[in-house]
Amino acid sequence: MNLNRIAAAMLLLAVAATAGAQQKGGKKLYCWEENGQRTCGDALPPGAVELARTEINAATGRATGEVGRALTEEEVAAAAEREKQAIADTLAAAAQRRRDMAMVESYATEQDLRNAYGERLALLDDALKASVMGEENLRRSLVTLLGQANNLELAGKPVSKSLLSRLQAQHADLLKQQRIIAEQRVERASLDGELADAVERYRSFKNPDAAVLARP
Repeated sequence: MNLNRIAAAMLLLAVAATAGAQQKGGKKLYCWEENGQRTCGDALPPGAVELARTEINAATGRATGEVGRALTEEEVAAAAEREKQAIADTLAAAAQRRRDMAMVESYATEQDLRNAYGERLALLDDALKASVMGEENLRRSLVTLLGQANNLELAGKPVSKSLLSRLQAQHADLLKQQRIIAEQRVERASLDGELADAVERYRSFKNPDAAVLARP
């Protein structure tokens, strides 16, 4: 064997050794499901790029990773919305904590906190009482107008446009007043709930160990 042949043989051996090393170290196989059938190969066809797949080390036969399928536009939008909501929730929680800390610093005792809410509750109660009295006055006035109209009809006389207009206006005012009362009652109940929540948060900040023990 001459020198040229020896050199060529050595080159071939070096190339083969390099290819073998590459195969051992990094060659991958891919397995995916398409049309209900599991398919494997050493390269991904264009149609399988967006499918979920398992990556396998060709030398060991072991799975090295999982790649999920490509998300649809709706799923991408939903994921973005979830991330946006998570950020908003985090910011809201941080803002609530700052408010709780300010509340604890503002009121030396729980009774001070209750007194502050008590003033707001008293104002709401006074407003509600005034609204209820207003409703009663409107109702009595409406009953009086209805009586006048009824007496005219019983006497065979026509009900004037002026009286009808006053009846309609009084009825509209009564309905409006009833809506105001309903809103005030909702606000009153909401403030009761807000007070209960504030007291609970106040206690948890003042005595966090007790708050943890009190949880179910």
